[in-house]
Amino acid sequence: MRQVMTWIAAAWVAAVGPVWADDHPVLVELFTSQGCSSCPPADEFLSTLAEREDVIALALHVDYWDYIGWKDAFADPAFTARQKAYAIAGGRRSVYTPQMIVGGREHVVGNHPVDVMDLVRKHADQAQPVTLTLRRQGDLVHITARASQPLPEPVVVQLVRYRPSARVEIHKGENAGRSVEYSNIVTEWHILGEWDTRQGLDTGGPVPGDQPVVVIVQKKGPGEVLAAARLR
Repeated sequence: MRQVMTWIAAAWVAAVGPVWADDHPVLVELFTSQGCSSCPPADEFLSTLAEREDVIALALHVDYWDYIGWKDAFADPAFTARQKAYAIAGGRRSVYTPQMIVGGREHVVGNHPVDVMDLVRKHADQAQPVTLTLRRQGDLVHITARASQPLPEPVVVQLVRYRPSARVEIHKGENAGRSVEYSNIVTEWHILGEWDTRQGLDTGGPVPGDQPVVVIVQKKGPGEVLAAARLR
C-alpha cells in the first residue's frame, strides 16, 4: 500500500505492546463559550459524555461571545469558523451555543441530554464505512484506515488534541461569579491531508506531549464523520 499523505515520520519504531485506539466511538462536538449563560449545563453534560468509551466528546470554545465582558481563554476563531461551516453545509443561517454536532451530520441543543443521547444511539447503530486504527509508541502515532467501499471523492483526515479538564473562575459577563468545570477542551485541530479511499491509508508521525490524540476521517463540508478514533 502506498502512503497517501506527506505527514510521515522520518523513521518508524515498531511498537512492543502498542496502545490501541478506542473502538468505533461516536464523535460529539460541543460548541460552547465561557461567556454564554446557557452553556454551563451543556458543559456539565459533556463531562458525562467524556467518561464514556463509546463517545468521543470534544469541547470547541468559540469567540463570538467575548465582546459581552468575558474573554474565553479557550476560544479559537478556527472553532467559530468550523461551526459556521457546519451551518452553511446544513443550510442553516445562524449559529448558536450551546450546540452539539453528532457524527458531523446532525445538530442539537447541547443542554438537551435526551435528544443528544438519541442521536448518539442512532449513530452507534449505523455501520461504519471506514475502519480506523491508531497505535502509539512514545511520541509517534501510526494511523491506518480502510474503506469498506471506495467513496466518490477524497475525504479529510484530521488530528485533534485536547486538555481533559480545567476549572475556570469567571469574573465578568453572563456567567460572572460562577466556577465552571470544563472537559475535553480542544487545544489543537490539524488537517493532515486528504485521503483517496481507493487506496488504504498507512501513515504516521510525531505527536509529542501527553494530551490525548483523536483522529477524525470526515467528508468535506464539513460533513459526515466516517470514523473517529482516540488514544488517551
